[in-house]
Amino acid sequence: MTDSDKVTFQELRFERLLDAPIEKVWRFLIEPELRARWFMSGPTEAVVGGKLGFTMSHDRLSDDDVPVPERFRSHVGASWAERITRIEAPHLLSFTWDEGKAGEVTVALAEENGKTRLVLTHSGLRGRGDAENFGSGWHSHLAALARRIRGDGVPNFWALHAEAEAAIQKALGKDG
Repeated sequence: MTDSDKVTFQELRFERLLDAPIEKVWRFLIEPELRARWFMSGPTEAVVGGKLGFTMSHDRLSDDDVPVPERFRSHVGASWAERITRIEAPHLLSFTWDEGKAGEVTVALAEENGKTRLVLTHSGLRGRGDAENFGSGWHSHLAALARRIRGDGVPNFWALHAEAEAAIQKALGKDG
């Protein structure tokens, strides 16, 4: 986690400076093939009210042959779509999570000296369980994104996820 990251039971905020121009980072958010390399693929209707599709293919996020941990195996192959609530290419993408029951995710991009500052905010969380689950997920997926953007590999996504889980647990503490 970075000093600017914020993790509470109600909201997550992650900030990353990515070594790429904003247009490249935007493509990694919007284009299903690029989004699949760090998060989840799925069809994109890049308009307000459009669908942002997700297919859980976390078994393909690692470059090495790494098994999916048992507790996540049942999710592999799951597909669904969320609704885009705001889009301002190439600077902002907001969408629901679990049809809004698990809040809204906003990804803001800003140019900064030839790089891109990404700020991901997931608001409207339902408590500690959401904060732990989404916090470790976003933290690990953003680590994978930073590596993919740099052209580095992601040998073991699940190692990133384990590190993220520990960091989120520490940030939330016993009482959050």
